Amino acid sequence: MGSTSQSAKNTITLKGSTEIVTEFFGYSINSILYQRGIYPPEDFTSVSKYNLRMMVSKDEGLKKYLSNVLTQVSEWLASGSVQQLVIVIASVDTKQVLERWVFDVHCTSSTAAGGGCNTADGSAAITAEKPLKEIQAEIAAIIRQITSCVTFLPLLAEPCAFDLLVYTASQVAVPAAWEESEPRYITNANEVRLRSFTTKIHKVDTMVAYKTD
Repeated sequence: MGSTSQSAKNTITLKGSTEIVTEFFGYSINSILYQRGIYPPEDFTSVSKYNLRMMVSKDEGLKKYLSNVLTQVSEWLASGSVQQLVIVIASVDTKQVLERWVFDVHCTSSTAAGGGCNTADGSAAITAEKPLKEIQAEIAAIIRQITSCVTFLPLLAEPCAFDLLVYTASQVAVPAAWEESEPRYITNANEVRLRSFTTKIHKVDTMVAYKTD
């Protein structure tokens, strides 16, 4: 019974993996917006997650926007359609892109059927074995890196705003409220690769590109 119980605790389902990745995106976006000063510090509150103190927004408009985006991203994750989520930080005045935070999403080859995280018959009966604590430790390491990025990223000395870009498979139906966007790359950017984490169903690689004078 002991081994069976332990195995059950370590089993990650497609639904569970989707929830883990979506939650990670939410906390990462909040952390980046706080660390880069896109919103004032008083708009954030401290919460405990991944054995860390995390800053999350109290702004109702931002919370609603992120909730709507992440709900859709979660649906696309479950079908294996998300390829990349990008946080673009740009100058309010010049519209020049100053930073791109890139989260590359991969489905493991053992679970992918036709490029997605679904079984061949379209069901979601995919599981993988990995302790949740191990996944959360990998995520915590990424969050720590996001926090430490302020030590080398150029100071954002002007008012900035952010956009979220989601890259999906070409056949995905896009809601009417969403619109096509340019990739908004940074010419001659410096790039720093951060850590990755995997649920063994989804794998997420992290990178930040930034403009230098």
